[in-house]
Amino acid sequence: MSKKHVFVVGLDEFNRKKLERLPHAAECDFHSALDFSDIRDVERYDMHALIETATERINATGVKPDAIVAYYDFPATDLVPILSERFGTRAPSLEAVLKCEHKFWSRIVQQRVIDDCIPQFYSFDPFDDEAYEKIALMPPYWIKPIKSFRSFLAYRINDKSDFDTAIPEIRENIGLMNEPFNYLFENFPLPAEFAEMSESCMAESTLSGSMCTVEGYVFNGEVVVYGVVDSVREKDRSSFSRYEYPSALPQEVQFRMADISRRAIGEIGLDNSPFNIEFFWDQTYNHVGLLEINPRISQAHTDLFEKVHGISHHSIMLDVALGRKPTPLEYDGEFHRAGNFMLRAFEDGYLKQVPDSDEIARVAKRIPGTVVKLRVQAGQRLSELSGQDSYSYELANIYVGGRDQLELLGKYHQCLEHLTFEIEREELSVP
Repeated sequence: MSKKHVFVVGLDEFNRKKLERLPHAAECDFHSALDFSDIRDVERYDMHALIETATERINATGVKPDAIVAYYDFPATDLVPILSERFGTRAPSLEAVLKCEHKFWSRIVQQRVIDDCIPQFYSFDPFDDEAYEKIALMPPYWIKPIKSFRSFLAYRINDKSDFDTAIPEIRENIGLMNEPFNYLFENFPLPAEFAEMSESCMAESTLSGSMCTVEGYVFNGEVVVYGVVDSVREKDRSSFSRYEYPSALPQEVQFRMADISRRAIGEIGLDNSPFNIEFFWDQTYNHVGLLEINPRISQAHTDLFEKVHGISHHSIMLDVALGRKPTPLEYDGEFHRAGNFMLRAFEDGYLKQVPDSDEIARVAKRIPGTVVKLRVQAGQRLSELSGQDSYSYELANIYVGGRDQLELLGKYHQCLEHLTFEIEREELSVP
């Protein structure tokens, strides 16, 4: 039997290993359309160059793609429908993907079917000196670019002072995402009302409560939800502390989120694609609020699914892209619960030392099932890391499995005892 040729936009070693452990690996060859280094930690995104580079790499293999996939956010998710149209593979439309990713456009669509589940929102021009006065929201609220990822340039605004502090940072750095995003609207047939917007930022009223992510897919118009992952934040901070699976939220709340997901995805018109949707559940008011929709699996959750189900949800991504309805995931994993802990620093400094491969190997041997994925290297300055949220610096992802939450937390703290991160902080000189 001839093998299926699957091209990945943003292939990296961590996820390649996940792909190669799937049952699908017996029938698939995995190729890089673009490497992870092509889409992350870059000074700018040249969309034309990325499209042409990926096209050349696919053509250079001499094989016809059977599927083109991505598990990372922009620009990977947007390149999939563009490349799939060129090579005749199955994928969502570029318009549907952008309806998910363009935060203002997405809210306009969501408003038609789930108005009671979304915050108040306004678009604004960060280069308008009177923008603060034009935002018809009372603080606190959040401001963010219309297109961003990993909470890049997202700021909580409690008063005008916060706004005035955030705006210079946004003005200086918003081009990283705006320029390539605008390229798509200028070069592909998309609605002029969004292509010609002068506003490039959003202000949204706050959502509160427990946070989680719904994982699902659309296959031939049928929307299916197959997992809910809890997103636990740092105490008194907006940054994530860990992802934990399966969710501990009440089943009734999870069912409501699944119903809201089906309505939102159906209205957007996303088809033949995985997706993940971030939600808040406010227990006090029993209110479910939708934060954002991503037209891909969350690669940050792949190890969690593998630990619990015995197979990562890369399998869902592949089945949909290959034109097969995914089979339900069984609970065949080694662990009942799994966590992805995000080790963070909250102050700037230089990384003098990070765990070496021997240290990481010893941790994996001491605590079976543990995976440590470094996000940094020795010699880096934390404030120069790209793709961080506005309030912290992510040092590593530490994946652990266990019987319950108590065991997860215990294993994580064991890991910290055996991993060396040394950060040199600059002392402020006082005259």
